[in-house]
Amino acid sequence: MTIKTDKLSDPAVRAFVTALNSHDRESFVGLLSPGATMADDGSDRNLDEWIDREIFSSNGHIDVDNESNGGRSLVAHYRNDTWGEMVTRWDFTVDTDGRISRFETGQA
Repeated sequence: MTIKTDKLSDPAVRAFVTALNSHDRESFVGLLSPGATMADDGSDRNLDEWIDREIFSSNGHIDVDNESNGGRSLVAHYRNDTWGEMVTRWDFTVDTDGRISRFETGQA
């Protein structure tokens, strides 16, 4: 069963999912710490290129199935126009200022 976005435990992760699903690039980027990094399927990627390709130019959308680690680890159905839908995992590192300094995703 999907967790409603507004019920996600961690405020930064909740804002990340909200911005992603509403295709609000400005808000999404504002959630990231300067120098934030990410990995996809275990390989570090260029963050700007990845979010353009995998989220914003391909209509990315995430539906969270469950959360753990205080809401900083998710299992979710992710879909975009390029890859279709798949079950994915998401892990977030959130700084003390509430911004995301790293996220890792990949197939679950």
